[in-house]
Amino acid sequence: MYRCVARSLRTTPGLCSAYPFPQPQPGSSDFKCTTKHRCMERCAHTWISTVSQLRPLAQIMQGRTHQQPPTCFMSTGVRRRRLPSAFPVLDGTLLPIHRHVFEANLRNSIACHQRYVECTEKVRKGGGDSAIARHTQRNKKLLVRERLRLLLDQEEYLELSPFAGLGLPYGDIPSAGCVTGLGKINGLWCVFIANDATVKGGTAYPITVKKQLRAQEVAIQNRLPCVYLVDSGGAFLPLQSEIFPDKNQGGRTFYNEAIMSAMKIPQVAVVCGSCTAGGAYIPTMAEEAVMVHRIGTIFLGGPPLVKAATGEEVSPEDLGGARLHAEVSGCVDHFAALETEAFDYTRNIISTLNFELPEEETLSVEVPLHDVEELKGLAPRDYSHSLDVRLILSRLTDGSKFQEFKARYGTTLVTGFAKIEGHQVGIVANNGELLYEAALKGCHFVQLCDQRDIPLIFLQNTSPSPALTLSSPQADSHTNRLKAQGSMMSAVACASTPKITVVFGGCHGADSYAMCGRAFDPNFLFLWPNARVSLLAPGHSGALAGEDVEVTTIDEKLEEESSAFFSSGRLWDDGVILPQDTRKVLGHCLKIIKQQEYQLSTEKRRSPVLRI
Repeated sequence: MYRCVARSLRTTPGLCSAYPFPQPQPGSSDFKCTTKHRCMERCAHTWISTVSQLRPLAQIMQGRTHQQPPTCFMSTGVRRRRLPSAFPVLDGTLLPIHRHVFEANLRNSIACHQRYVECTEKVRKGGGDSAIARHTQRNKKLLVRERLRLLLDQEEYLELSPFAGLGLPYGDIPSAGCVTGLGKINGLWCVFIANDATVKGGTAYPITVKKQLRAQEVAIQNRLPCVYLVDSGGAFLPLQSEIFPDKNQGGRTFYNEAIMSAMKIPQVAVVCGSCTAGGAYIPTMAEEAVMVHRIGTIFLGGPPLVKAATGEEVSPEDLGGARLHAEVSGCVDHFAALETEAFDYTRNIISTLNFELPEEETLSVEVPLHDVEELKGLAPRDYSHSLDVRLILSRLTDGSKFQEFKARYGTTLVTGFAKIEGHQVGIVANNGELLYEAALKGCHFVQLCDQRDIPLIFLQNTSPSPALTLSSPQADSHTNRLKAQGSMMSAVACASTPKITVVFGGCHGADSYAMCGRAFDPNFLFLWPNARVSLLAPGHSGALAGEDVEVTTIDEKLEEESSAFFSSGRLWDDGVILPQDTRKVLGHCLKIIKQQEYQLSTEKRRSPVLRI
């Protein structure tokens, strides 16, 4: 008895904390609350029957002289709502003075969009027509995107880094040989890592490993269940020195699997092809594994290696097929006769996970007051064609509303609060050089959002080159600027709130670090097709190049290597997104980040050590 008298709000909803005195008598009930009505009813009964045994509640809690029944603090099931807001509406009107810049940007965006379409078509073709025919007709397998269609709910999914692997020194590897992203399975956002066996026979290249590791990192950072669709022929041996030995190479995949398991992040593997050599560890280290009959195989060395070593001829099915591993070795948990059945098993496994999603509500989310298609004309062709960043914000935020923070101070950085798809966010956006005052303002605002647990959106368009020091006053000014930027970097690096970065212009120099560049570990980082990523912007190398360096050569190199598609091909980001899709992508990311709140068990309870 007395378990319903409140001590604090620290207990989990639905279970009242134990009242410390007096101790329950032998044979008395230990009243645990399961519903609000039972709790209140028993509390009242207990209070009436034992009031003479208790000291006044006033002496216990607040020093009051009158007696009152103890209160039971618990979840009442009332739906929570955010505080109402009346943010000011941004004026996003394009003025006649903006027209020539807008049109120049629009022409550049159309050219960038054409390249985006070309890369998308190349990626969709996978390994080419002959490889697709061999995969589907001879091997009787489904294509990777058909597998995803069967696995995921009938909704859009967010693919990560689709252009990874294009334009590499060792050739084009479409999608880096694997499709990764985030999609819903039975309403639950999950990370998926799916090998595309039409690309180089499913062989893993260095960029393949890097892409798989990034997907696992997203799963870890956002506590998302992870599903592996395994169909891989192992590492590409000619490049083994870039795949096997280092810390963030092939072996890290298995390390991450173990760490994710310890963090109680669910992992499911579907063996729908070959799992050879190192790839064999992926399904065996997952929590549950499904294997497809006659298609899936798991072995460290295949039939050719067995014959070379022992002279024995053995079929892949007898050596490591689904029947063997489901009935003899126990390496897999579910035997599927067909691929379609395997994905039904997988969806059922996901439905057993310990998540409690909120009831879906039809929320009335305000749309921006200005056309998002106009963002194509606001994507700067270069730094000199940048318009006021508030014009971009007015086409991204709900109702074009924005509560600006320190609007009159450090005006080259715009900070403030807004909502995107109903999610409250803090926005940090470049609107010029990151000067001393702007950096101090950014540092303050980042710490404020971290204090309130508000996700941060960084909109990045940094200065194309560092400021030159030509006089003593400039030296003093740059010293203060350097210190302030260092403080902002520290604030960004130490902030525990989720961070999403969108590069809508330039990503250059040290300013990009303060604006949560890739090195500062944002949850997600996306580029617009017009974006530039380099130490210096093209055309700005003259002031810093040495006397014996050909400036023209460096500028040509910067022009090629700063492209958004060059960056995405090397996985320096999570993908190139179209400006008009930015609001939708940010909405998906915010929902994905929020989902970890719905996992019921996130910490492993350790059993006490019993000594005999």
